[in-house]
Amino acid sequence: MRTKQNTHKKLTTKRGLAAFAIAAMVAVPLTACGSSDSEGSSDSSASASAPEPVAAIDALSGTSTAIALDTGFTDALTSLKLTPGVVGDAKLESGSLVFPITGGNVTVFKPGTVSPYVIGQIQHEDSGLSLTAGDTEVELTNLNVDPGVSRVYGDVTVNGKVAATSAYLFKLDGRTLEPLKTEGDNAVLTGTKVEISDVAAPLLNDTFKTDAVEPGLLVGIATITVNTQ
Repeated sequence: MRTKQNTHKKLTTKRGLAAFAIAAMVAVPLTACGSSDSEGSSDSSASASAPEPVAAIDALSGTSTAIALDTGFTDALTSLKLTPGVVGDAKLESGSLVFPITGGNVTVFKPGTVSPYVIGQIQHEDSGLSLTAGDTEVELTNLNVDPGVSRVYGDVTVNGKVAATSAYLFKLDGRTLEPLKTEGDNAVLTGTKVEISDVAAPLLNDTFKTDAVEPGLLVGIATITVNTQ
């Protein structure tokens, strides 16, 4: 009985690692998988029996998403006289923003069986990034990664007042993603690009009275570390 339990635990861990590895490869925008040319239509998918996922993590717990800030982004902040900072449990250390992972889930299906084939979320509640210029402070908090659409959503406040909730803040491009690494009980993926979205750019421009923030501006490279137990 103990052998079976140990084997089941190992399989569960491997499935969790696989789920996270595929989900983090949000690099290739998964919306492309949902085009009309993809195998099978949404109607045919709906009429067929629901496919079984190939891997899943039902409850994410720890550890963090770190973004190594690109010099182009920090130079842009300097030119705009914007000072970056952190909110809540986030940290800014060694040139990286670090947001603790507080929850979420990831489910992966065989590509072609459903679209998108990666669904779920990676939550970072009670932490975020601040940008300050003079008397104006913008906070981007409660970041939520949606691997199904390669997007990061979050709440926006300006001088303490809510400007938007669950706004589309960043887009993700993982075509430069490095192979999955394991460190003890953790799975580590690095290489995904984090870029300013076409929703966040005009919002920041309007707030700080500029036109210098462009959609697609590279914020930095993400390293996601998740506990697999």
